[in-house]
Amino acid sequence: MSLLELDRVASCRGSGVALENVSLTIDPGEMIVVWGERRSGRSTLLRIAAGIEPPDEGTVRFGGRDLADRGSEILGDEIGYCRRGFRPERGLTVLDQLISSQFARKVPQATALTRACLALERVGAAWCSQLPARDLKTEETVVVAIARALTAEPRLLVVDEPTIGVDPLKRDDILKLLRSLADDGVAILASAGEGTAMLGADRVLSLGKGTLRGELSPDLAPVTELERHRQARG
Repeated sequence: MSLLELDRVASCRGSGVALENVSLTIDPGEMIVVWGERRSGRSTLLRIAAGIEPPDEGTVRFGGRDLADRGSEILGDEIGYCRRGFRPERGLTVLDQLISSQFARKVPQATALTRACLALERVGAAWCSQLPARDLKTEETVVVAIARALTAEPRLLVVDEPTIGVDPLKRDDILKLLRSLADDGVAILASAGEGTAMLGADRVLSLGKGTLRGELSPDLAPVTELERHRQARG
């Protein structure tokens, strides 16, 4: 059984259609990238997949159950949605931000500290735990946002355009991090507006004007690297 399933999902925004008859599945440990140009509907698709907003039509199932029935229970727990922003009221440092973000889930402070430290270590960002969150570079903000989502030990991680605004020399590091999380069993659903963001993906889905148009081959990613990942999963 697939971990996440979107079945004929549709979403309308104002006078336009953001998504139309979109169906897809994602399995544990699979990394899927949804590629599309601006206003293609990719961000809307990810928000619906994460349970942040409901579809106007169709069904989203997580673990075989309708996400509409369990959305508030799952989001931020079994589903991690990466937001880059930091709230000043949640603390000055990176570690403060990761700890306080867990309090809404009623995680005890000692446990929250342990999970925050482990998450930062997992993404290779333990060194910045005491830095002011507002001083982070763009690529560091993305990595810390991933760590923050990992504090809940999610089964699915949803990341909207993880490489946008990131130094080209740092983009591969972020994508390799996402690939490594998938190799550890976490399903990854990401979006991209450029070909280089396909690195490491198991599947790349093309989205245009709210409609899935097919599956792309990530030609811009190293073929040997992708083949190695597929062999490791098989």
